[in-house]
Amino acid sequence: MEFVPTALPDVVLIKPKVFEDPRGFFMETYREDRFIAGGISQPFVQENHSASGKGVLRGLHYQIRQTQGKLVRVLSGEIYDVVVDIRRSSPTFGQWVGIILSAENRHQLWIPGGFAHGFYVLSEHAEVVYKVTDYYAPEWERSILWNDPQIGIDWQLSKDSPPVLSQKDLNGTPLAEAELFE
Repeated sequence: MEFVPTALPDVVLIKPKVFEDPRGFFMETYREDRFIAGGISQPFVQENHSASGKGVLRGLHYQIRQTQGKLVRVLSGEIYDVVVDIRRSSPTFGQWVGIILSAENRHQLWIPGGFAHGFYVLSEHAEVVYKVTDYYAPEWERSILWNDPQIGIDWQLSKDSPPVLSQKDLNGTPLAEAELFE
């Protein structure tokens, strides 16, 4: 496994070593000792799986308490995965990074607590699996407005149609008004 730093400190792109032959492929998606050596030592307590159609945008989500680190990968299709630093004391506060994750490239993204996360589906269909370091707690879930001009995310949106969003994400809170990490 290769652990590649991104423009945001602590957010890491993970490129697994893939072994392919005429039968298919094999890869390790998680191995504790290698993750610890790569700087990721938090235990995972829950795994989630979502399916979405083209143009679906989910995010920007986080939990203000019971903070969740996330290890994200795509089983089918392709997404544009976005992470925003929402730690007020961070030198990269309010900055974002976007990474293409796909079934084809088999990359994973580590997102520690203190960041908001979302993704946009680029393919006709995508299935996303992510492990988290704490349990889902709806009372602590927050959503930052996906198109907040203060953040200025280039979501790589389709020119053919607007993104498909949940009511929760349409009603996200602008960064300037959001409950954030110190």
